[in-house]
Parts: sequence; structure tokens; C-alpha cells
Amino acid sequence: MSIQAINVRNQFRGKIKEIIRGDVVSEVDVETPWGIVTSVITTRSVNDLALVVGSEVVALVKSTEVSIAKL
Repeated sequence: MSIQAINVRNQFRGKIKEIIRGDVVSEVDVETPWGIVTSVITTRSVNDLALVVGSEVVALVKSTEVSIAKL
């Protein structure tokens, strides 16, 4: 899968450093060249994207929201 285009301008490529899983939501820490970016997303999304420590992702930041796209 590749992202062809997206309207979010603040994108940080990195690797997942840590996932703290909860019953409903999980905290995903992404290590980027500019530091750690943390996203709180549903645990279902973590499972659906098959996110694990070491996965290459793009953190998409819009206002106070951080989304994750798996590469």
C-alpha cells in the first residue's frame, strides 16, 4: 500500500517504538528523526493495521489529532 495523496501537510515518517494496548484505545509511540510522536488510536485500528514495534509508519498531524498510516 502506498499513499498517493493526502491533504494533511504535517507528516512524519518513522518506526513504531512502543505500543501501550488498552481495551478500547492504545497509545502508539512513533520514533521520527525529529523526536517521538504519540498517537492515541483505537485498539481495533492497531489490530486492523497489524501495527507492531518496528513497523514503518507515517504519523499524520492535523491540529491536535495524530493519525497513523502503515507503509
